[in-house]
Amino acid sequence: MDPVEDVLTAMRIEQSRYVRIEAGAPWGIAFHSPETTRLVLIASGSCVLTGEHVGEPRRLAPGDCFVVRAGAQFTLEDEPGRELVECETLFTEPEGTVATHGGTGARTDIVSGRFSFDATAAEPLFAMLPPLFLLDLHGEAGEQLRSTFDLLAREEAGAGLGSRLVTSRLADVLFVQAIRAFCDIGGGDLGWLAAQRDPRLAAATRALHADPAHPWTVEALANEAGLSRSAFAAAFRAVVGETPLGYLTSWRLHQAKRLLRETDLSVAQIAARVGYESNAALTRVFSRRVGTTPGAWRRR
Repeated sequence: MDPVEDVLTAMRIEQSRYVRIEAGAPWGIAFHSPETTRLVLIASGSCVLTGEHVGEPRRLAPGDCFVVRAGAQFTLEDEPGRELVECETLFTEPEGTVATHGGTGARTDIVSGRFSFDATAAEPLFAMLPPLFLLDLHGEAGEQLRSTFDLLAREEAGAGLGSRLVTSRLADVLFVQAIRAFCDIGGGDLGWLAAQRDPRLAAATRALHADPAHPWTVEALANEAGLSRSAFAAAFRAVVGETPLGYLTSWRLHQAKRLLRETDLSVAQIAARVGYESNAALTRVFSRRVGTTPGAWRRR
């Protein structure tokens, strides 16, 4: 299985919300979403993006888009140094979708989507993503993303028959397209996402994801990659940031968490499914990596 598809299939968007901000100069907005990931599109006008993960202030133009992981803070202003208001205070109604802010000067329209993910399912992907990254919407992936964003905004505003189901499905599509656009610009210098750009490492990770319960060895994975054992181990660690067997353990434990959460299988049954010979073997590795036993993790 394609590792990217494997991870994205497991992810769950539990909740999403789309809003539009119509800002007139002078204006400044602070964004802070401790528990939600945000995707922002500049629909018209221009503004300046600042934040601890941005570096130098960046001027954004129509069509510019960026993704911000949960917990990262940023600001948007027509010009640097404006007085800031919190984004959430702009919406007088809890479910409001359009807000106006600022003065009567040059107008900027901002479309923002917020996503809440199942933390366990999202963990492998978000571990590989920077806190904030900009997307290039000028290629095919960008055009698709922009079209989906427009569909979502219209669906959110219309609230027609089956609207909640439609927005839920479109939210899944939108986020996958955002990750695709990120990969298209060479995003991710480290981790399993970066490994997909090397055909040899990609072959090994595909084999591992296709059958994580297989008794993999470094030599067997090296054969999948068409490399010597030592060359594969060195290349894998340099790109992914951990050893091949360390990555295998991480993925097995992720699968174990998913099964603990979603099924009534016993710990022993889950151990067998993810590649451990016994309940005790899984519990030992799980406790060392996660800090608690599988049973305690399931009950919390």
